[in-house]
Amino acid sequence: MKPYEIKNMIIDDEFNGEESVTADFTHNDKDYSITLKKEDLEIINAWVFEDGSSLPATLSDTIIESLREDIKKRI
Repeated sequence: MKPYEIKNMIIDDEFNGEESVTADFTHNDKDYSITLKKEDLEIINAWVFEDGSSLPATLSDTIIESLREDIKKRI
């Protein structure tokens, strides 16, 4: 079983002139959002939502790589 669950995914071709993919997911009972460049799946930004605010998220390399693989399969 994966340590996270992707809840929603959006492919946007208008973000700064580059295509991007944003995935909303839960991990350890917290909600996160990560945006990656569609071309190479490099991280643009990642956020964790806590107490009604969004804060920069720190994610392990293992989670990031697993998310990249899931996202690659979905697009």
